[in-house]
Order: sequence, then C-alpha cells, then structure tokens
Amino acid sequence: MSYCMRRAGDETLSFARDLTRQNMLRYFLTHDLLWQDEAFDTGWRYRDNLLIVQDEAAIGFVSLSHDARALYIRELQIAKSCQGRGAGSWAIDQVIDMARQARRPALRLTVFINNPAQALYLRKGLRIEGRDECFLRMQLDLDAAVL
Repeated sequence: MSYCMRRAGDETLSFARDLTRQNMLRYFLTHDLLWQDEAFDTGWRYRDNLLIVQDEAAIGFVSLSHDARALYIRELQIAKSCQGRGAGSWAIDQVIDMARQARRPALRLTVFINNPAQALYLRKGLRIEGRDECFLRMQLDLDAAVL
C-alpha cells in the first residue's frame, strides 16, 4: 500500500473529530469519561495535524505536539475500514523520522489501557513508562531505538 501525509487544516477538522469519536467513543464510555467535541476542536488548533492519505483519499490523521524533551503523538486515527493494512505502522515510522529530524530525544504517547493499538506501539519499540486506571504512557527513546 502506498500512503502519504499532507498538512491538515481547519477544513479537515470535522473529518478528524468524527473519525476520532467513531474510533474512541467506546473507550470513553468504558472508562466513564465524557467525550467533548469542543475539547477536541481546541486541541486541533494548537497541534501539528497531518492527514494520512491513500489514493487521494484521507484514511486517517496524526496530531502532534512537541517540547524540548519529546515529540508527542496526541492522536493517531485510522478509519476502521483501513485498519490492519499497515497505515498505522507506516504513520508511526513517519513520526519517528520526524522526531529524529527535529532532534527530539523521545517519542511519547498515551493510549487507553484496553486499546489493542498498544500492541502496535510495543512492536515499534515504545515501552510502557507509566499507567493509571485508564491510560498507559508510552515512550520510545530515539537515541537507543531498535526498529
């Protein structure tokens, strides 16, 4: 499969919000958390957002932030019809490359404790750094990464 990424702007906000709600609402409900469109929209405006595209069709997106310590994956969403075909793995590889190019010492993300995506993150070299009742905090140290 051939994928590419391109910048996502406000014109893709509703696509990203709807996709995230579709993919994540069950986890919010399981953990008795409240989904808020407004909170998603606010985060969108302050992050670097990239569409994941296959054959000119948006099939997902990644939302990133950073500080001096790390590049953070805030969202990585793939349409259900495209999951299991390598798009998420490809996207993580792209983000790892971005973090290295930006000379960030680590890649970090948070995932629901019952989300099977954590298996993908573990395969990509991220390790569990912490947990609470809902989430795992995961990190890849880029200076010691084995991919």
